[in-house]
Amino acid sequence: MTIRLLIADDHKVVRQGLRMVLELDPDLEVVGEASNGEEALRMVRRLEPDVVLMDLLMPVMSGIEATREIRRELPKVEVVALTSVLEDASVAGAIRAGRSATSSRTPRPTSYARRLEPRRSAKCTSLPRPRHA
Repeated sequence: MTIRLLIADDHKVVRQGLRMVLELDPDLEVVGEASNGEEALRMVRRLEPDVVLMDLLMPVMSGIEATREIRRELPKVEVVALTSVLEDASVAGAIRAGRSATSSRTPRPTSYARRLEPRRSAKCTSLPRPRHA
């Protein structure tokens, strides 16, 4: 079964890179991209993806606030908090907002499908940080 994804990150190059890597896996379908939390929220309401890859620090509406709204309005949509800085305050805010998992923006390409598959069957409280090859 295909996992439908929305990528939310304010850096276009990050969105493009994630899309490129994710589209290598036939079980993953990127259904949209958002450049801020407000846009992500609108797109989630319209597209109802299975999973949102959400940057925590974005303009207009933070990924933390967008996660809170998504989890309140569409609790079946899972949110994986993406961040290049796994600082305690940001991760704690994402946890309180209801994120399903947290991951660095830089995992090995083949790791995304393995990390996202559990989202289809059960909630996950954390994902291990990827090891760089």
